[in-house]
Order: sequence, then structure tokens, then C-alpha cells
Amino acid sequence: MSQEAAARQPLEPAAADAVRAYAARTRADADRFASALEDIAANGLPAVEDCTPWEELREAHLARLAAQRPAVA
Repeated sequence: MSQEAAARQPLEPAAADAVRAYAARTRADADRFASALEDIAANGLPAVEDCTPWEELREAHLARLAAQRPAVA
């Protein structure tokens, strides 16, 4: 492999900032997930009465996605 092929091209500053922001969001999501798993490991599963059915979670998420989509005129 030539040195030219191995050289990396720097990102534009805005693109680099966007990648860093995505990495930070991904890291925060992973930390929240790990925290939830650690809580389950330490305290066991929550009572069924304290949980939200997955169907409700799905519908709420779909509603959020629909709200983000621009309306078609």
C-alpha cells in the first residue's frame, strides 16, 4: 500500500463537530443503558406493575417519529 493511499483526509470543521456530537450522544446512550443493566443486576427486575408495556412504548415512539416528519400538503 502506498503512503498516499494510507493518508487520511481531514474532515471539514463542521463535519468533525457533527461526528464528535454523534459520538457524545452515542456514549451517553450507552452509559444510560449500562446503568439500567447494573441496576437490574444489583436489584433484580422491576415489578410487572411498574413497567410500561412494549406496545405503549412503540406507539409513543411512532408518534414522536410522525411528529418529526414534515406534513404533506
